[in-house]
Amino acid sequence: MVEKLFLDSVIKRFKEYKGLGEKTFDQLNDEEMHFQPNEESNSIAIIIQHLYGNMTSRWTNFLSEDGEKPWRNRDDEFEVHQFSKQELMHKWNEGWKGVLATLESLTENDLTKTITIRSQPLNVVDAINRQLAHYGYHVGQIVYLGRWMKQADWKSLTIPKNKSNEYNQQMQQSRR
Repeated sequence: MVEKLFLDSVIKRFKEYKGLGEKTFDQLNDEEMHFQPNEESNSIAIIIQHLYGNMTSRWTNFLSEDGEKPWRNRDDEFEVHQFSKQELMHKWNEGWKGVLATLESLTENDLTKTITIRSQPLNVVDAINRQLAHYGYHVGQIVYLGRWMKQADWKSLTIPKNKSNEYNQQMQQSRR
C-alpha cells in the first residue's frame, strides 16, 4: 500500500515540475531561452539540454543498466548550441516521456531493488528521490530565470504576490 502511494506521489510531483517548466517556456521567446546572465551561468536552453541528457541516461533501462550510460556526453550538455525553442521543447518532452513511462511501469516490488548510477548502488526509492530533487533544482532555476527576464510581464505560476488570502478563500469555497 505504501509503495503504491509512493509511486503515485512521485509521478504527481514529477508532472508538477514538468508543468512549471512548461508554464515558464510559454512566456519566453527563442532569444530568451538562450539568455545567459553571465558566462558562468546556464541559460534555460542549456538547462534543458542537461536535463534531456540526464533523463535519457538515467531512465533508459532503469532497472538493468547503470544510470550513467557510456553514450552520454554530459560535458556537451553544458555547451551553447543554437537549438530553436521548438527543438528544445522536443528534447524537454522526450526526456520527460522517458521519466514518466519508466515510473509508470514500476511495480511495488521494484522499489526494493538496487540499481547503480555511476557504479554507486542505490535502492530504487533513493534513486527516484535523487532525480526528483535534481529536476526540482533545475526547474527552479528555469522558473527563476524566466521570472527575472520577464519582470513585470511575468505571469505567476503559483499564488501571485499579495494574493494568498484570496487564494485561500477560493480553496475553502471550492471544498464546500
